[in-house]
Amino acid sequence: MGKGSLSSQRKVPRLRKPGEKLNIGVVGVGGKGWSNWEPMFNMGENIVALCDVDSNPVERALSIVRERNKDVKGYSDYRRMLDDCKNLDVVLVSTPDHTHARAAIDAMKLGCHVYVEKPLVRTIWEARYFDKVARECKVITQMGNQGSGDNGLRRNVEILHSGILGKISEVHVWVRSPFINGKVYWPQGVTRPQGSDPVPASLNWDSWLGTAPVRPYKEGAYHPFNWRGCLDFGGGAFGDMGCHTMNMPFRGLKLGAVMEAECLRADDKNKDTFPSRSSVRLKYAARKGMPAVDLFWYDGGVLPSPEIMPQVIATLGEVPKSGSLMIGEKGIMISTGDYGETAYVALTGEKKIKSVTKHEAVVNLPQTVKRCKEEQRKDLCIERRFLKRDGEWKMISMGSSLSRASHRGEFVAACKGEGSCYSDVGVSVPMVEGVLIGCIAQQVPGILTWDSGKQAFEGNDAANALVRPYIRKGWEF
Repeated sequence: MGKGSLSSQRKVPRLRKPGEKLNIGVVGVGGKGWSNWEPMFNMGENIVALCDVDSNPVERALSIVRERNKDVKGYSDYRRMLDDCKNLDVVLVSTPDHTHARAAIDAMKLGCHVYVEKPLVRTIWEARYFDKVARECKVITQMGNQGSGDNGLRRNVEILHSGILGKISEVHVWVRSPFINGKVYWPQGVTRPQGSDPVPASLNWDSWLGTAPVRPYKEGAYHPFNWRGCLDFGGGAFGDMGCHTMNMPFRGLKLGAVMEAECLRADDKNKDTFPSRSSVRLKYAARKGMPAVDLFWYDGGVLPSPEIMPQVIATLGEVPKSGSLMIGEKGIMISTGDYGETAYVALTGEKKIKSVTKHEAVVNLPQTVKRCKEEQRKDLCIERRFLKRDGEWKMISMGSSLSRASHRGEFVAACKGEGSCYSDVGVSVPMVEGVLIGCIAQQVPGILTWDSGKQAFEGNDAANALVRPYIRKGWEF
């Protein structure tokens, strides 16, 4: 399916009415995709098409969805799915980063609302294109940084909005990825494996590559998970976690355009993957009544100095393994995790931090940020057990658990005309642009000066070469 055919098929998006079911097409069925489509299925929505380059998760998912919808179809190429399925209201995109943009943009041009995993897209050009198409097509969008659906994060955002910490010009954000509990979660700082292996019969390798340059299949190197650290496919730890752990300070400080970026540390840097550990400084422009902000990013378990957070050390005894720290004129605020839902405050003169749920200066601050409706429901557990018998996948056990609709439920409601999405293009595009500028800084040395209006780095050809993606012939969009 080419660019021309989509333009000729463009449709006006449809908002279902409350009580009606959404017709959902899924691109990326296993892994994170499963945790996105199954809650919507359990909300009662109608899964009409399941697409994955690997037929195994499609077969397993079909065995579940067919219990309710015998007409559900399976695909290995989302382009064919979009051509065949004329009744889609929504498309979920939960694939490797390099394939997000085309799948989502093609769907939006057909009038489909889209839920797209973070970091939304892999390059700045794709982010701007995504924003343009979403606004022109008037579709609902939600980026899958699911912590946005937590009302603890929303409370912490409004505390930052209150100005109780005074002007904030310094932020530190740090994560453990790509190392989790001392183990490599996915490889970074390594070179591309040599040689090739036979492509499994279950895998459509051409569709997996999508827009990316052709390279041979190598077992265990890319599919199903180790692609994240590869420059051609993912954004490394920064691309993976930036839209999570930066979420609270980005929203709370109303950050927008990045003016410059500089990589301060890059371990095991090479031409194939992101560094194993890094530190990056992003300078965000001043906003109305708010100063410019230096945001320092650390990944691979690199931590900010304990000297900048004495109240935290006095309370916790150490720098948390991940989190974000906002340093203001009148105090500090720290989130001790990846999603911004838990936070502590210490005002000037206070020797220890105290939870925002108990600190006298913040507990009575008014609510100014809309809350996400939390729905407790007894849903089917994601951890299902399967056994292949007589050539078919059979479900042999199934648990149950309580889960919150939250971020995904907010998207479903918005597609039915109820409310709006907290991670729509108005927030997700500028947020991911900053993250992607940081990813470019990890690859190009020196201070990079970014002109957001021109979408270009000043006088830096190497950095500008990374603004747009490589698009393989036949995959133009």
